[in-house]
Amino acid sequence: MRVGDELLALAKAGGDGTIFVVGIGRDAGKTTTVRAIYFAAVRKKLRVALASVGRDRGTLGDGAAKPRLWLSPGTCFVSAVGVLPQSPACRVFRVSSLQTPSGNILFAGVETPGPYEVTGPPTAAGMRDVIAELRERSDLVIVDGAVDRVAALAGTRGAVIVAAGAADSATVAETALDTGALVARLRVPGFDAEAPGITVENALTETLVGRFIAERESRQIVVNDPTQIALRGRAAAEAFARLRIRCRRPLRVVAATVASAAAERQFEPVDFGTAVANATQLPTFDVYRGARAA
Repeated sequence: MRVGDELLALAKAGGDGTIFVVGIGRDAGKTTTVRAIYFAAVRKKLRVALASVGRDRGTLGDGAAKPRLWLSPGTCFVSAVGVLPQSPACRVFRVSSLQTPSGNILFAGVETPGPYEVTGPPTAAGMRDVIAELRERSDLVIVDGAVDRVAALAGTRGAVIVAAGAADSATVAETALDTGALVARLRVPGFDAEAPGITVENALTETLVGRFIAERESRQIVVNDPTQIALRGRAAAEAFARLRIRCRRPLRVVAATVASAAAERQFEPVDFGTAVANATQLPTFDVYRGARAA
């Protein structure tokens, strides 16, 4: 099985040509998931564009450089002035006014196959602008993303894929719980404009949720988009079970991926994939084994 082909098909069904991959934490297999989707799209002769909202060089915490992606000619990608060396291997289309710690964002096209550092703006608003430009230059936009930037897709038909890794928690059960809570958060339904509700303008925190539960609140709790929901694990699961949490700009989450090996530990792959599939109720794929988990 080619996992990338399956993920690409799920994302494109009813979508707008944008795929955002987010992880539950570090070493979740995000980059491996992005690679699988990218190579599937290249095999289908699609014009692909790539961006990332991952950490810049030097901020990984262990001294490692940000992973590069092997890109094929014809691919458009986002980089920054400080990380893209002058080379005939790629062509710079435009330098943006958007800033990163490594300099101005730029849009480039691959002329010669090779490893390239893909980056992007540090804000959801900036990413929204970047995605809009990349869509004009491509058939498919893939973003190596982060949960707090996924608001760039809120209210659109872009697809979100959630990556879960063994580095997140000490046990399969804990990691599956965290993944299920994140997916529930990202899949919060749209609000009903005809029903009574309470609008939360800022973060929906555990403290605020505790107050609503204590007051036996039955009205909709409405946030603008799922990134405002500052809940995780058991706290999130309880909130979604006991409150009617809704949002104005929903997201479309289509699949989950699992990476069972991490520096700290390794989970039994089949058990891990099954647990995440059960917790998320999503098609789930093992990106290391190249198989559907459940």
